[in-house]
Amino acid sequence: MYLNGGFEIMKKITTPLTMDTIEDLKVGDEVYIYGKIYTMRDAAHKKITDMINKKEKLPFDLKNQVIYYCGPTPAKEGNIIGSCGPTTSSRMDKYTLLLLKQGLKGMIGKGERSVEVKEAIKKYKAVYFSALGGLGALYADSIKKSKVIAFPELGPEAIYELEVEDFYAIVINDAEGNDFYVLNKYN
Repeated sequence: MYLNGGFEIMKKITTPLTMDTIEDLKVGDEVYIYGKIYTMRDAAHKKITDMINKKEKLPFDLKNQVIYYCGPTPAKEGNIIGSCGPTTSSRMDKYTLLLLKQGLKGMIGKGERSVEVKEAIKKYKAVYFSALGGLGALYADSIKKSKVIAFPELGPEAIYELEVEDFYAIVINDAEGNDFYVLNKYN
């Protein structure tokens, strides 16, 4: 995929994210993500924030991790996972500040984030990526392993640990406070 004026300028990054990686990422960078990422949608966010507020042990350590706002569909026979495209990120905004305070460093979804979340991304030196909507089946091809690690009762909104290779995303909000949508509003 080529979004930077037709030139292939891809960065390969691995999870968990390091501060060097985060500082190197700039708005508009196209990346391929390798490593583990965790799915979380609305219901899982609510449960995780409740656990944090009660000082309970979380199903995975948020520090330096990447959350993908996604609820995968069931896998067809012979597949690792079903379609798993991004969901609208702004629905998670009310939970995001607390997760960033806990050390979360990356989020993948679609759409803009609130002013408060963008300020928190800068404050806590994190990054927000966009995955492309409508490409859930293609994203499934980037997933090499998948397992439910928490809240199986939530079905597709359970927390999945995904091992990914060549998972395509674009940096929308970087750790310096830049916003892809604002910078490209009039282009």
